[in-house]
Amino acid sequence: MVLVTVVGELQCKRGFEFVFGGPLAECRDCKVKNVCFHLDENRWYRITDIRNVRHECKVHEGGVRVVEVERIPSRAAIPSRAALQGSTVTYEAVDCGQVGCPNYRMCRPPGTVDGTRFKIISIDNDLKCPLGKSLKAVSLE
Repeated sequence: MVLVTVVGELQCKRGFEFVFGGPLAECRDCKVKNVCFHLDENRWYRITDIRNVRHECKVHEGGVRVVEVERIPSRAAIPSRAALQGSTVTYEAVDCGQVGCPNYRMCRPPGTVDGTRFKIISIDNDLKCPLGKSLKAVSLE
């Protein structure tokens, strides 16, 4: 099934990846809001095709274009004991406060919100945690 949405003209590039953050108050009266807002909040998407349809937009400079998108997995760090391929987990960020850690973006990846349920589609590798936590990198859907 093809997912169709609109993105800002400036972001309209095949392969562009984004996280859908949810509806905005400015869009309440927009005629194409249903096309924008049918995506899942806090999930990653990639533009796969660009259509030749444009619309005016109060939020995006230059308006928006209709595009086809696909959902893409989020990569994240989770405790090793919870890393079981095919299982569904309630995501909780690994919170150590070590912003300079090379794994920080895996432990607090964009597009993942605490309490969101994800399916583990693959287990990628062990992560070396400077605090000694046992963590695995996984792909979440």
